Amino acid sequence: MSKAKGDYGETVVLGYLQSKGHAVLAQNYKKRGGEIDIITQHGEYIVFVEVKYRRAANMGDVALSTSHAQSRRIINTAKAYLYEQDKWYAPCRFDIVEVYGYEQLQINHIENAFEE
Repeated sequence: MSKAKGDYGETVVLGYLQSKGHAVLAQNYKKRGGEIDIITQHGEYIVFVEVKYRRAANMGDVALSTSHAQSRRIINTAKAYLYEQDKWYAPCRFDIVEVYGYEQLQINHIENAFEE
């Protein structure tokens, strides 16, 4: 996927999450070996969000395209973030937000998509 398409998907998801009461803490957080698309605070939880964007819904289940190895990288990167922010004690979760389409968008928010 091109960077422009990825940026579009993340912009859509940012607006969606904010409309659901999430406060954005970081976007495109990178540490050696990993990246987290969006980090938010939602209630007591710090939420690490993986964004999956497809222009067409018939391209398969995008949530299934998050491999075990990718999940491990996200978890390890989240640990670095929590340590860096001195929030290692905070409850957290890992969500996937799927976005399908372009003009007619469909959003599928999967809370607790994976765990450590």
